[in-house]
Amino acid sequence: MSLLLAYSYRNILTRKLTSLLTILGIALVVFVFCAVLMLSNGLNKTLVDTGYDDNVIVIRRASQTEVQSIIYRDVANIIKADPAIQAQEDGSPMFTNEILVLITQPKRDSGEPGNVPVRGVTKVSMKLRPDMKIVRGRMWREGTSEIIAGAKVAKTFQGCGLGETVRFGMRDWTVVGIFESHGSGFESELWSDIRQLMDAIKRPVFSSLTMRLASPRDFDAMKTRLENDPRLAVDVNREKEYYAEQSKFTTIFINVLGIVISVVLSLGAIVGAMITMYASVANRTVEIGTLRALGFSRFSILKAFLVESVLIALIGGVLGILGANFLRFLEVSTTNWDTFAELAFSFETSSQIVVYATVFAVVMGIVGGFLPAVRASRLRIITALRAK
Repeated sequence: MSLLLAYSYRNILTRKLTSLLTILGIALVVFVFCAVLMLSNGLNKTLVDTGYDDNVIVIRRASQTEVQSIIYRDVANIIKADPAIQAQEDGSPMFTNEILVLITQPKRDSGEPGNVPVRGVTKVSMKLRPDMKIVRGRMWREGTSEIIAGAKVAKTFQGCGLGETVRFGMRDWTVVGIFESHGSGFESELWSDIRQLMDAIKRPVFSSLTMRLASPRDFDAMKTRLENDPRLAVDVNREKEYYAEQSKFTTIFINVLGIVISVVLSLGAIVGAMITMYASVANRTVEIGTLRALGFSRFSILKAFLVESVLIALIGGVLGILGANFLRFLEVSTTNWDTFAELAFSFETSSQIVVYATVFAVVMGIVGGFLPAVRASRLRIITALRAK
C-alpha cells in the first residue's frame, strides 16, 4: 500500500499544473461547503447558547415567538405561584416578567434599516442569565430613560453604542452600558427596565415569563399542569429548546441553499478531476503497459489511479477546510425569519463539519477518478506498449 501511495504521489508532482488546477477547484467547493455548515452551526450555536438548561420560558399558546405573545397579569400571577419554581434567598420565586418589542434602526456600515429587539427586564432577569456581564459603562439607574446594549447590537447599529442615543416609544434612550452574554442571542438586543419600557410603549401586558426550576426533573409535571389549566392557554418550554427552535427556518434555508450551491460546484470539480485523470491515463499508456507486463493486475492499476484521484481531492479538501477556518474571525448579521429580528453571529466550526467536508472531498475524488481508473485498468498490454 505504501508503494501505491508513493507512486500516486509521484504522479501528482509530475503533472503539477493540471493537478494544481484540480486541487484548487476542489478546494473552492469544499470551502463553500464548509462555509455553509459553519454559518448554520454559528446561527444555531448562538441561539442555543441564549437559553439555560434549568430555565423555563412561558409564552401564549400558539404564538411561537415572544414578539407575538401576550400574557396578562392575572395569568402571570397564577404561574408565579407554581410550586416547581425555585425560591430565592428571601423566599420569593426565581421568576421574571419580560416584554420584547422590535424597533427599526439604521446599520452602521450601510445605513439600511434593520429590526432591533428591545427587551424589558427585571432584576431577576439578570439572576436567571448569570453569563450576562456589563463589560463597559454601567447599569441603568431606576426611573430614567437609560438602557444597556448587547455587544453585537452596539457594533452593528447606529445609536446603540455606549453614550449614544436611540429613540423609540416617544423617548430618547441613552445607552449607558455594553454587555456580553457568552456570545448568545441576547447580545443582539437592547435591555431596559421593564417598568420604563411598558410605560413608554403603553403596553400593560407581558411577552413572556421566565423562571428557574427547583429541579430539572419537575419540568414535565409543570408543563402538563400549566398547559392543561384552562385559565392560562400557554405553551411551556425549556429555555434552551425554545431559543434553538427560533433558528429552525433560517437554518433550513441556509442549509438547503448552501447544499444546492455546493452540489452544483462539485459537479464542475468532479469533471475537472475526471479530465485530469483521463489526461494522466493518456500520457502514461506505455507506463501502464509496462506495469502490466511486470505482473501488476488490472485491479492494482485501477487502485493506483483511484488513489491518485483521491489524494488530489484530499489535498484540495484540506486546503478548503483550512481556508474556511479563517471565517471564524468574521461576524455576520442577518434577519432571523422566525422572529424578524436582526441577529449577529459568527461562523462556527466543529469536528463534525471537518469530517463531513473530508468525506465530501473523498467522494468527489472517487467519482471523478473512477471512470479514468477503469479505463487505465482495461488497457491491453500489447496495445499500451505500442502506443509510442
